[in-house]
Amino acid sequence: MDNNNIGSKNMFGYSEPDYKKFMKGSTTTLLIFSVLYCFLYTGRLNISQALPEMEAQMGWNELQLGILSSILFWTYGLGHLINGRLGEIFGVKRFIVVGAVLSAVVNIILGLQDSLVAIAILWGVNGYFQSMLWSPGMALLAKWWPGSRRGFATGFANAFSSVGTAAAWAMVLIAFALLPSLGWRAAFIVPVISIFVMAAIFFFVVKESPKKVGLEEFKEEEARSDHEGELARIVAEKGKMYPYAYLFKQWRFDCWCIIIAFSNLARYGLLTFIPLYFSDELGLDVKSGMVGTLVLPLGMALGTFIVPWLSDKYWSNNRLPAVLICALVSAGTVFILTNSTNLALIVTVLFIAGFFIYAINGLTWAYATDIGGRVFGGTAAGILDWAAYMGAAVQAIVFGAVLESTGNWNVVFICIAATGLVIAVLAIVAGRGVGAQTIQRKAS
Repeated sequence: MDNNNIGSKNMFGYSEPDYKKFMKGSTTTLLIFSVLYCFLYTGRLNISQALPEMEAQMGWNELQLGILSSILFWTYGLGHLINGRLGEIFGVKRFIVVGAVLSAVVNIILGLQDSLVAIAILWGVNGYFQSMLWSPGMALLAKWWPGSRRGFATGFANAFSSVGTAAAWAMVLIAFALLPSLGWRAAFIVPVISIFVMAAIFFFVVKESPKKVGLEEFKEEEARSDHEGELARIVAEKGKMYPYAYLFKQWRFDCWCIIIAFSNLARYGLLTFIPLYFSDELGLDVKSGMVGTLVLPLGMALGTFIVPWLSDKYWSNNRLPAVLICALVSAGTVFILTNSTNLALIVTVLFIAGFFIYAINGLTWAYATDIGGRVFGGTAAGILDWAAYMGAAVQAIVFGAVLESTGNWNVVFICIAATGLVIAVLAIVAGRGVGAQTIQRKAS
């Protein structure tokens, strides 16, 4: 019997009993990593709700607090540039657990400080420790999920980042209610308990690869298998750090870096400025604009899960057509926001725009594991996440400057829509000549 394909079901080289064991391991790994990453946000987004209390209790001004909150963007992004590779060298499971625990510890230490300088340094260090999870996590999923199913896996994990936003806000509110005497410090001490709990579960339950549960590594389709063999060969011949040179020499990979940078420019542009738009332009208070604000991350969570999942079925060897569709739809829907005053229409448009803009992120992580495979998919994800957060870091400056110089919200929305058109052009350019295959078998 051909164990690779029993009936119409691809068994990836396993017998029926081993396939069931493999599926249990892959599903467990995906679910626990996703939940761990969700709660990791309690040690990252907690600062947004702590800032008003810090301003009131410590007397720090808005400029100081703004600089403080932005430090993590830079250390988090730069940390990804190296941590994807380091995780693969030293062990992705170990890297993930150490990063989670150290982030939680730094949060608690930060909550005991009084010096703004000390808090700023600790917050920057926290950003680096937080960057030790996502890229190694993509490498972990690549070890458990075959290429034809990675859109589902990476999209599922990425969707939990939006869930993590709600989890972080809820945990901070609970902390303030339980320990009001601690003031802002409660936001850094109490919520991160969830990180310790999930890190412990992850450590004892998740296995780094099928080999750790007594299985052989799964068998990929021929093209992917040849690609991974070539990647393993060049790492063996040219050294553990050569994947950086290999990836940056792939001009299509460089295009993907720009794609995700512009995607995050648009994503965070909406997340940052939509609440201000509701209050300044539509005259809505925080409570009245809450529904409109929340539909955006909801749409993002669904989009980054559904679209990469669909890409497994229709574009698993070349995900750029899906990027093109998402870019054009998101650009068109954001453009509808210009001159719109109907709240129902705006809320609907925001949901659709969020759905397709953040779907591009989910497709990007699937592509990272396509180009890097089980050999250095984490390295590829780390570089791409670095590019993503460089886009996130500059969006407030770019769109803030546009709003300040023009005073016109329509111009802001046109600029955000334009990022979608840039992504669409890049997807067309990078997709030319690819045919049915995006992975390269030969190293340059």
